[in-house]
Amino acid sequence: MDPRRLLKRVSKATDVIFPRRTGVTVLIYHRVGGGSDSQVDMSVADFERHLAHLAEHANVVTLDDAVAMLAAGHDSDPRVVITFDDGTADFTDHAVPALVRHGLPATLYAATKFVDEQTDFPWEAPPTSWPALRDAVSTGLITIGSHTHSHWLLDRLDPAAIADDLDRSIELISTHVGRPPRHFAYPKALPGSPQAEIAVRRRFASAALAASRVNRPGRTDLHRLWRTPIQRSDGFEFFTAKAAGGLRLEGELRAAVARVKYRGSTR
Repeated sequence: MDPRRLLKRVSKATDVIFPRRTGVTVLIYHRVGGGSDSQVDMSVADFERHLAHLAEHANVVTLDDAVAMLAAGHDSDPRVVITFDDGTADFTDHAVPALVRHGLPATLYAATKFVDEQTDFPWEAPPTSWPALRDAVSTGLITIGSHTHSHWLLDRLDPAAIADDLDRSIELISTHVGRPPRHFAYPKALPGSPQAEIAVRRRFASAALAASRVNRPGRTDLHRLWRTPIQRSDGFEFFTAKAAGGLRLEGELRAAVARVKYRGSTR
């Protein structure tokens, strides 16, 4: 069996150890129909199937509404939020049309340097454009958040560089989309330095990391939101488990591996 699938199988079996909680499950996507063999590049058909499932079986809400619910501290029916990282061209080419067809909202955390300069991301993915993002926002379903300007890991920069990078991202999104970003996602879902966390808290209503956990009203730090990564190897079985707040063990192990994998990296 594929080691990835084995880990997911074991993780699903251990979900009984972690009782399901009411709250908000935030899903992370990266690419849809990008044509790469990356684990985070979903086929258009699989993404459409995910959205059809969510439209029928989940209460999908905007990130703004989810943050307000978490801040209010009142338990309610489970909610799901759809998010994307980076801002590759396939987001506006394929993901946005699918979201519109299903009437589901999503937030894109954009790394603005690549969109603004029209340079490929380091993993050889072409960026979307500001006009395409404006069109996406005009649907009323897409919100643009910040994923930094340069996609630098924020535990590696000095305070002045952190402030400059965040402010440049805010400036560009405000200028080209017409509204400042309220929400932030750390690159590689890795927490920043203490100075970075202070800078992020001053600028954004929420900030996101990664780990397959449910965000609980009144108990979740809005600047350390948990998000669940969706991968090609999930298949439909493990996608539905993740959308329901499961596979926590896999999320914990992935987060630990990421901390080791990106040690010494800058982005």
